[in-house]
Amino acid sequence: MTKARGFLISAPSSGTGKTTVTLGLLRAFRDRGNAVQPYKSGPDYIDPAFHRFASGRASYNLDTWAMGAGVLQGVIETSTDADMVIAEGSMGLFDGVLSQGAMGFGSSAETAKYFGWPVIIVIDVSGQAQSAAAAALGFKLFDPSLPIAGVILNRVASPRHERYVRQGMEDAGLKVFGSLPRRGDLALPERHLGLIQAVEHPDLETAIADYANFVSEHLDLDAIEEAAAETTMPAATAQLIDPPAQRIALAQDEAFSFTYPHILKGWREKGAEVLPFSPLANQAPDPTADLVWLPGGYPELHGGRIAGADVFLNGLRTHGETKPVHGECGGYMVLGETLIDKDGTHHKMAGLLGLVTSFEKRKFHLGYRQVSVTENILNFAAGDRLRGHEFHYSRIIEQPDQPLFEVADADGTPVPETGSRRGHVSGTFFHLIAKERG
Repeated sequence: MTKARGFLISAPSSGTGKTTVTLGLLRAFRDRGNAVQPYKSGPDYIDPAFHRFASGRASYNLDTWAMGAGVLQGVIETSTDADMVIAEGSMGLFDGVLSQGAMGFGSSAETAKYFGWPVIIVIDVSGQAQSAAAAALGFKLFDPSLPIAGVILNRVASPRHERYVRQGMEDAGLKVFGSLPRRGDLALPERHLGLIQAVEHPDLETAIADYANFVSEHLDLDAIEEAAAETTMPAATAQLIDPPAQRIALAQDEAFSFTYPHILKGWREKGAEVLPFSPLANQAPDPTADLVWLPGGYPELHGGRIAGADVFLNGLRTHGETKPVHGECGGYMVLGETLIDKDGTHHKMAGLLGLVTSFEKRKFHLGYRQVSVTENILNFAAGDRLRGHEFHYSRIIEQPDQPLFEVADADGTPVPETGSRRGHVSGTFFHLIAKERG
């Protein structure tokens, strides 16, 4: 059990500004000399990379639907040497799935309750005054067992507007930690999967420093720090996922960046050696690796470069002749025959699987995945149960290979995107989060 004090930043919905507020607080408290450990509630790849830049510490996902107590324990141990924990919620505070998973339904509220963190709600008060308090009060009353520390008012139009909103909050008995004036430039660039990646931001240091100055000027940081509560959770034995091989060649660059930090943590703690390489730099995977792992990312934005990366593709093909290669989502697409980008351009990929995918004919796929392993593969045995998440816009045009797993959504409805395998090569559209423990 860790003793670091923390809180969770949430909101009534997506798009309220909670990520920029979180980034500003991470840097502001770091600038005050605190070792601040960030976390992200739910299955998100992009926000944790921004968290890391702002705080100087790796940010980890906490997921009450996909992760059991052992995985949550293994992740929260990363805060044992921190002074403070700041977790960022996903979507709205109580948003989750309908069917219970490992520890719950996957909402940010569950994350906060599980670890004993009070919640600070970021309220976008645009277009309303005292009525904003009614919404905030509803969140406080919806689950009386969840401690709501107070609110941060965002996108305030004027001092007069602030007075009206504050009066409503005070009448409702809600503490206001500060008000952030409306600023059109206080936003991070986005694309189809959400924010752009941290490594792609043209001047992230300037942006983060600006966010920190902005929240320091307008929020009561002392009061926010005082609102933090000691992190607690039920005792459990840490059980992060086992590595799929001893020496793992891992693709890592702007096209292949979606790897959950807790997965790598588990691999390394079990003695695996991770050997990074960059397909976009036309690097081949280490030929001494036991396994090549291609994570998700944005290969659709780099189709031409990947198709022309002969050293990478030939090295991948050579490895796949005798040793395992596995891809997740974008990595899975690159293992296929062809990737069709949004403009309809066909890019020849590795050809290790028969998969053909298209972003020209887009289809939205989003949700948790529960997976049954049907035969021994990687470090999994037939009968194992896995948990994962899928989020992409690609459409399968062809998939002639053997299905890899039996896959269903969070409610148990079968999902046709089961992944596929051919020889030593396999891939899935879902990103692995955890293995169920019996």
